Amino acid sequence: MTARKFETSLPAAAKYGIGAVVTIGLLAVLNPFYEVDEGHVGVVKRFGEAVEQTDPGLHTLIPVIDEVVPIEVRTRKNVEKHAAATKEQMPVTVEVSVNWTVDKSEALDLYKRYGSLDQFENRVLDPRLRAATKDAISHYTSEDLIKNRIAAVAEAMDDLTRATQDFPITLDSLQIENIALPVAYLKSIEDKQTAKNRAAEEEHKLAQQQLQSQQRVNTAKAQAAATREAAEADAYATRQKALADAEAIRQIGDAEAAATVAKIKAFGSAEAVVRYEHIKKWNGTLPTTSLSGEAGVLMQVPSAQ
Repeated sequence: MTARKFETSLPAAAKYGIGAVVTIGLLAVLNPFYEVDEGHVGVVKRFGEAVEQTDPGLHTLIPVIDEVVPIEVRTRKNVEKHAAATKEQMPVTVEVSVNWTVDKSEALDLYKRYGSLDQFENRVLDPRLRAATKDAISHYTSEDLIKNRIAAVAEAMDDLTRATQDFPITLDSLQIENIALPVAYLKSIEDKQTAKNRAAEEEHKLAQQQLQSQQRVNTAKAQAAATREAAEADAYATRQKALADAEAIRQIGDAEAAATVAKIKAFGSAEAVVRYEHIKKWNGTLPTTSLSGEAGVLMQVPSAQ
């Protein structure tokens, strides 16, 4: 009885097992679940028609019938390299980039109108980026582009913003990554800069020479001034000494005159003063000669024994 029961229950268990395997197989083949990664939205296509947009996370779809296309809504960078011409018609090769973002709420509409983001770049963004860059560069000379690239970038950004204002995107920034100028022009710039450097060097040497010359002039002027001041000082000292000597002589003369006047007053006459001075200077020796009054003959006077 037990064996018979086991035999009758075996087919049912096998049936459930087969059903489970079939179900798992169908789920694996006809997976009704899908995920949308962060930074993207999902565009659900049903029989090839874009019908709805889904946010990041886990969602379900109708197997076989539905298809999901991920659309990135983070900032993308698109780079273009193309030829352009400057204001003086000099050919240049420009590498320009633009950072742009799909408006998340309108990703479904963008896909319906233009397809994938790569298709949108190829059909819409890239041609307008090239046109805006070429137009901006044509307003600047080669030298201006080197010195003031920011102005050209700003103008290109304004042009591209106007050209894409009706599309569901946001332009974040535009950059002119590189400007390749002709080799001959670069050589001319190098030569020009070299000439400027040499001229600046010569000007510097001339300025140094002028400075040294001025320093020598200043030194000579200082030395001349010092010599003149020294001479003036010597002359002043000599003049002051002469004045002092003259004053001393005057004072001595005044003193001697006063003394003579005093002596005259004391002796009664100038003749008496003369005799006094003579006696004062006499050393006690009598004269050895005298003049004879008759014929002016010089006679020897005998000395006292």
